[in-house]
Amino acid sequence: MMIRKPSVSGLFYDNDPENLKKTIERCFTHELGPGKIPTLAKSKENLSKNKKIHGVIAPHAGYTYSGPVAAHAYYQLVENGFPETFIILCPNHTGIGTGVSIFYEGSWETPLGNIKIDEKFSRELIENSDIIDPDFSAHLREHSCEVHLPFLQYFSNDFKIVPIVMWMQDLTSSEEIAKGIVKVSKSLKTSISIIASTDLTHYAPYEIASKQDKLLLDKIFKMDEEGLLEYIENFNISMCGYGPTIATIKATREFGVNKCDILKYATSGNISGDLSSVVGYCSGIFI
Repeated sequence: MMIRKPSVSGLFYDNDPENLKKTIERCFTHELGPGKIPTLAKSKENLSKNKKIHGVIAPHAGYTYSGPVAAHAYYQLVENGFPETFIILCPNHTGIGTGVSIFYEGSWETPLGNIKIDEKFSRELIENSDIIDPDFSAHLREHSCEVHLPFLQYFSNDFKIVPIVMWMQDLTSSEEIAKGIVKVSKSLKTSISIIASTDLTHYAPYEIASKQDKLLLDKIFKMDEEGLLEYIENFNISMCGYGPTIATIKATREFGVNKCDILKYATSGNISGDLSSVVGYCSGIFI
């Protein structure tokens, strides 16, 4: 069985389990975080009284910088109750692998334990798509899925994942991925939440980054994927996970979602104090 070992443990987050748990707790209680640690709801009980969170958008930088912002999305997921499977859509930072690569079997290891791949979902997704390839290589050094897992594992290991890395982030590819996710989810009757893994503007002065990101967030809030892509292309915006975001917009729309509630926006400069060159982070929920 293929076990994907951590690639950024000890770099983006603590490799000691107890220290990692304390770091996650600090992300929730941080002044830029939600302010408290959530309690995991029992999914079956919660589905009858709460709206299902069909997707979230969350950043993937080191916990020191983006953890408190990410904690806002995870607070909502935890309080709402976990689905059976998280579909984690990520950009490809390494350039390794195929256009769209799925880690389709085995498990992922973190300092908080192992998480199983939803192999049935993954294989059906491959069968129902012309562009999603069974490919481990794109995932082995890619951090943008891995960093989300300890946030979930802090509360439970009773879920599965489907990690997908997108080198191709165009509108057509994103739509193809979204259609596949929706089709397989309905076919298998699997409860899912999609995690769109992305940071926003990279390495710009705070004033410029915050203005650019405000426009990005407006497009995401309105679920205007075409407007989002047009803005990114016309102004050369360095949002790294726009494909995962577009795919999540398209998929959640099929589940009846019509907006993304933006929960929190901040930049690396809000943590470091250096506003000369920042990276923008946001959390939001599609509900």
